[in-house]
Amino acid sequence: MKALFIGGTGTISAAITRQLAEQGCELYLLNRGTRNAGLPPGVRTIQADIRDEAQVAGLLGDSKFDVVADFIAFHPEDVERDYRLFAGRTKQYMFISSASAYQKPLSDYRITEGTPLSNPYWEYSRNKIACEEYLIRQYRETGFPVTIVRPSHTYDERALPLGVHGRNGTWQVARRMLANKPVIIHGDGTSLWTMTHNSDFARGFIGLMGNIHAIGESVHITSDESVTWNQIYEIIADALGVKLHAVHVPSTFLAACNPPVDYRGSLLGDKAHSVVFDNAKLKRLVPGFAATTRLDQGIRRTVQHILAHPELQTEDPEFDAWGDRVIGAMEAAARHLSD
Repeated sequence: MKALFIGGTGTISAAITRQLAEQGCELYLLNRGTRNAGLPPGVRTIQADIRDEAQVAGLLGDSKFDVVADFIAFHPEDVERDYRLFAGRTKQYMFISSASAYQKPLSDYRITEGTPLSNPYWEYSRNKIACEEYLIRQYRETGFPVTIVRPSHTYDERALPLGVHGRNGTWQVARRMLANKPVIIHGDGTSLWTMTHNSDFARGFIGLMGNIHAIGESVHITSDESVTWNQIYEIIADALGVKLHAVHVPSTFLAACNPPVDYRGSLLGDKAHSVVFDNAKLKRLVPGFAATTRLDQGIRRTVQHILAHPELQTEDPEFDAWGDRVIGAMEAAARHLSD
């Protein structure tokens, strides 16, 4: 198989790149080259900014591919450009959308590919929906061979998967745990969530590559394991070898407290809702697929990796101070109302 990835070094795509390299795929990565150190042997690179359409067209020449996958398309103009570049050049174009595009709030906690797409809280998700609509229209009208893939919360060894954190990632939450400080869990922590290790996601994605039954289809790829946010934070604290001190704060309150990142989108438009994914469609398309990394096992490996790599321990004093203020406000309110 001859494949071209636009991107190819992110949380999701890096695992796919590694597994395809092990399988001997003729794989090309088109990116700016800033994160290509340590690529597996045999992976070829095309250094360019995909936004420079003329340059990319010149570099590609008359090359054709079995699969083209874009991991960094976020706006309709991105997929419109991809259509101009790759129509007639690939047997399958794979667009990485997002499970956050599914209906919020949900009318049924069980999510299938037939769940409506609607997210009034998050522009990111609405842009992904618009991309999907454009691509499906091209499939219907011109036969453009699109497959839409919707990841949910996918993680790797480089960052802890959490709900409430700041601009600099999730290490500051772990640092608070290690310092015996309280950490914020959105809501009451009992809503269900799904975490998927990137190695599991990669197996499902590769099973869709070159798969004639996936053309014109939308498919999500997630684990079948459901956990509560309380369990997620307990798993991380246990892996760190500390006791969890949780403070539960309503998601609407967090979104209104001038947070360091967009909690209206990432919480109200995503993580504040229970999600349980039905992966039956993926398993029909990719017989034998199963996510095999249990969350506690994956988190333990992630914690060990981060603790062994200080460069991944990025501090976030802005988020730390904000968290202290929010927790202080909750404690003050409780004292006031109990007087």
